[in-house]
Amino acid sequence: MTGLTVGLDERSYSIDIGCNSLSGYVRYLDRIAFPRRVVVITNDTVEPLYGVTVADNLKSGGYSVDTVVIKDGEEYKSAQTLNDIYTELIKLKCDRHSGIVAVGGGVVGDIAGYAAATFLRGIPFAQVPTTLLAQVDSSVGGKTAINHPLGKNLIGAFYQPRHVMIDVATLRTLSQRHFVAGLAEVIKYGVIYSSEFFAWLEENVDAVLALETTALIYAVECSCKIKAAVVERDETEQSLRAILNFGHTFGHAVEQLSGYGQVLHGEAVAIGMMVAARISAATGKCGSDDVERLCSLLSRCGLPISVPQFTLSQYIEAMARDKKVQSGVLRLVLNRGIGDCEIHSVDNVEAIFARALA
Repeated sequence: MTGLTVGLDERSYSIDIGCNSLSGYVRYLDRIAFPRRVVVITNDTVEPLYGVTVADNLKSGGYSVDTVVIKDGEEYKSAQTLNDIYTELIKLKCDRHSGIVAVGGGVVGDIAGYAAATFLRGIPFAQVPTTLLAQVDSSVGGKTAINHPLGKNLIGAFYQPRHVMIDVATLRTLSQRHFVAGLAEVIKYGVIYSSEFFAWLEENVDAVLALETTALIYAVECSCKIKAAVVERDETEQSLRAILNFGHTFGHAVEQLSGYGQVLHGEAVAIGMMVAARISAATGKCGSDDVERLCSLLSRCGLPISVPQFTLSQYIEAMARDKKVQSGVLRLVLNRGIGDCEIHSVDNVEAIFARALA
């Protein structure tokens, strides 16, 4: 096991990373004095794989455990599913001394976290992310949300978990497509924050793709450390934390226009990163060699880099509803070479994206 702490004063929590560690999960909740009344929220794919394991382990440690199972898919990260979760929590007679454990990918973690943030005005929750995307991104930092038909993650709250348990062994049951999609967020951290980590990925991507344990743990640990460092400095995304949205502004537009679930989040982020890098090169913030390095690494992972064939006006309309818009001005994260970035306010959205998409 390896671990790190997200330092947020009284909201600080630990992230424990290991392999084949879920069978001892109970001791981590014991360590943080988590409520003894627990509801495990998972989906119908993950429940037989890991939801049962977590629930049984907690029961063996004396916890009272119930399980709420939602359907699998981005399209179920919705107000209806959230309301269904509230209904189950009420039927189970949960109170403010109950806790939620989210077992699953980003959809489960986001919607379970938002349920925890809002049910009875807030009850504790913990994360057991079982996809690479969730392990390196959505389970860390306290962003919880549901989607709206007009935009992704537009309804949500900042609400930190009490603990995050990452078991990289869960990645062995993940489909190749979903695993690869998660690598987009891993690559993102190298582009925006650490040229050394990006270079390590270039050297070790084959080991990561082969699911070699040591390489997986290192990639996940580095990603979590970078995200934790950013979140500690800007928990509620007033400034610095926005850099974590590199590739997301255009990526969210790809997801929405394609229909949620048709293009995976990580796939859309990969496309968005390529668009952002081309804009960076066009504005002199990075060189063509930096764009090529990013393109090469994404391609080696099997991630898409081609922009889906929607019109420029459709993309602009979708991006206009993005959370990064401030006072009607779109703010893009643009990389400065490899390992650094900046937030750039776009004056002429149509012109800058027309050039990048040409």
